[in-house]
Amino acid sequence: MTASAAFRLDRVSVTFNGTAAMHEVDLSIAPGEAVAFVGPSGAGKTTFLRLLNATQRPTGGCVRVDGRCLGTLSSKELRALRSRIGFVRQDLALVPNVRVIHNVLAGRLGRMGLLQSLRAMTFPSQAMSMAAHEILERVGIGEKLYERTDTLSGGQQQRVAIARALCQQPTALLADEPVSSVDPARARDTVALLTRISRAEGLTLCMSIHNVELAREFFPRLVGLRGGRVAFDDAPDAIDAAQLADLYRLSAAEMLADGA
Repeated sequence: MTASAAFRLDRVSVTFNGTAAMHEVDLSIAPGEAVAFVGPSGAGKTTFLRLLNATQRPTGGCVRVDGRCLGTLSSKELRALRSRIGFVRQDLALVPNVRVIHNVLAGRLGRMGLLQSLRAMTFPSQAMSMAAHEILERVGIGEKLYERTDTLSGGQQQRVAIARALCQQPTALLADEPVSSVDPARARDTVALLTRISRAEGLTLCMSIHNVELAREFFPRLVGLRGGRVAFDDAPDAIDAAQLADLYRLSAAEMLADGA
């Protein structure tokens, strides 16, 4: 079983063009923990995930992964860290006109040199092909190994993106709204799959998700974000309807912007 990552934010702030997206947030995530981030659009959920995989730098405070402050790491060390953190993006970021095997094996490229990467993507070895097939079997689409990615359904492409993240042999899985573009049945299947795999592999799992009911069903810890601040951080049973209503209540400015 792969060692799992630990994350910690110490008074972390993020500002974009003078606008604060996150305000001095303190938060710790233990190795192997599964955490769902919920909140309205613009609450800071995607920013939070990008901080954890070091694709977003804080403008204040310190983000730590396994005790190491990311601001002290070299570019080479940051690339190595990112190669160990699987990220399932909302837009999936798959290459549509290539076979599934190539999209899955792309998860390994962060740990390879240029020539090795070109060889793996052009003529995958038998061992790499078998590894990709085994991962696709785990996500339920092993038979799609050699099909073109753009011939798959949306739900199947989503599983390819998950398989690519698993191919990294990650210590953590981050998923940014992975069920926003699928129907309710597939959404539940996807969340169930991600939580089941993370438990089986002992991976830390952090997911941003709009569907609060799915978050309550599958995650033992919910963090509510609003306006770049932590509104609550607790077990699902400890979060009441009033807290959720406050989390999603429109401000006066938002109501004016929506024409309310």
